[in-house]
Amino acid sequence: MSDTPAYILANFIINDADTYRIYEKGFFPILKKHGGEFITFDDSVEPLEGESPIQGRVVMIKFASADAARDWYNDPDYQALSEHRRAGTALRSLSIVHGMPAR
Repeated sequence: MSDTPAYILANFIINDADTYRIYEKGFFPILKKHGGEFITFDDSVEPLEGESPIQGRVVMIKFASADAARDWYNDPDYQALSEHRRAGTALRSLSIVHGMPAR
């Protein structure tokens, strides 16, 4: 496993807040199980230049590596829970962003 951290960036629009809250309530224990760290969320991203493709909510979480991020995403418990996110939101993107290697 690499020592390079990885970040998950999610951008989605919440269409059904009650259904999405079910996802939120179950999210943190699964994130913790995989050593993930919740960095932040924002419902009103402020572009400084150019036209932003971002709409709705942006969430950023951190993992020790891309492998750890993939393990979290592929965890059967997370996949079952994510059905609530899928039902309550319109996902625009879910991406792994690779961190800088140690220098």
